[in-house]
Amino acid sequence: MILVDTSSWIHLLRPTGDPRVRARVEAALTSGEACWCPLVRLELWNGARGGHEQGVLRHFAEVMPELPIDHAVWDLSEELARTARSRGITVPATDIVISACARRHGAEIESADDDFALLASVT
Repeated sequence: MILVDTSSWIHLLRPTGDPRVRARVEAALTSGEACWCPLVRLELWNGARGGHEQGVLRHFAEVMPELPIDHAVWDLSEELARTARSRGITVPATDIVISACARRHGAEIESADDDFALLASVT
C-alpha cells in the first residue's frame, strides 16, 4: 500500500501540478496500491476547489482503501513527535499523524512534502 499524502493529491487534482508527482500518484492508482487516511481525506475536502475536485474526492471515497487512524496510530504519533522533537525536528502534527498511520499499517508514503523525509529519519 502507498499512503498518498495531501501534497501529492493536490498535484494530481490541479492542472498546474508537478507532472512528476502526478505520474507517481497515477502509477499508485493504476497499480491499486494508492490509499488514504481520514486526515488526508479531511485536508483534501478542506481545500477542494469546485465541483470537479469534489467529484474526484467522492469517487475516491467509494473506491480507494482508507487506513484507519486508531489508538495505536495515536500512540505511535505521540512517540514519533517526542523522538523527532528530541532530535531537533519540528514538523506539523498532521504530518506526524499521517506518517504514524503509514508506519502502523506498513504502507509507504507518497508525498511532495519534505517533512516526510525528515520523519523517515526518525526511528
